[in-house]
Amino acid sequence: MTEDQWNAVDAYFTDHLAPADDALTAALAASDAAGLPQIAVAPNQGKLLHLLALAQGARKILEIGTLGAYSTIWLGRALPADGRLISLEFSPAHADVARANLARAGLDKTVEVRTGAALESLARLEAEGAGPFDLFFIDADKVNNPDYVEWAVKLSRPGSLVIVDNVVREGAVADAESEDAAVRATRRLIELVGQHRRLSATAVQTVGARGYDGFLLARVQD
Repeated sequence: MTEDQWNAVDAYFTDHLAPADDALTAALAASDAAGLPQIAVAPNQGKLLHLLALAQGARKILEIGTLGAYSTIWLGRALPADGRLISLEFSPAHADVARANLARAGLDKTVEVRTGAALESLARLEAEGAGPFDLFFIDADKVNNPDYVEWAVKLSRPGSLVIVDNVVREGAVADAESEDAAVRATRRLIELVGQHRRLSATAVQTVGARGYDGFLLARVQD
């Protein structure tokens, strides 16, 4: 298999199962125009997030890592009319792009984008009593992923879902000798989740428009 084949299959699936619409297309275009990195989830992966949120019956979602709000739009569209999504973004410039994209998608009343270091924002959410959240999507700096998952458990309820993106690292996650900080943090994450008394999880490898990667899916237990 080649990357060209992966991309062709992703394009076929996307065309038939997760076609773009004006708001999603505009969100990517605005993100590109603002110089944001092209690291948003692929359309078929955005649709997966949407379906997981629907299947979960999510009413409150917490996202860590907004970027241009492409994944946020997919998640926000799964919420009921009285649902709420909070997305945490470190960069004020990225947050401005995200807020404009969310407004264009009609989600500015449903989604709140908060700026600042995510670990500080998470502590504030706990102090506010903002939880429990039904679903978490973690797609931010990889070094802090173990801490983000611990915070997700604190802000969860039994049955909450936790999704962590980019856990395969092009296969480097299996390299115990890696000196890459993101790989080392991902290995700590996998080992933490595997031993966590309140989490039942799996991880899935993916190939496609975003290369060779994968995600972790965990359910919070009683």
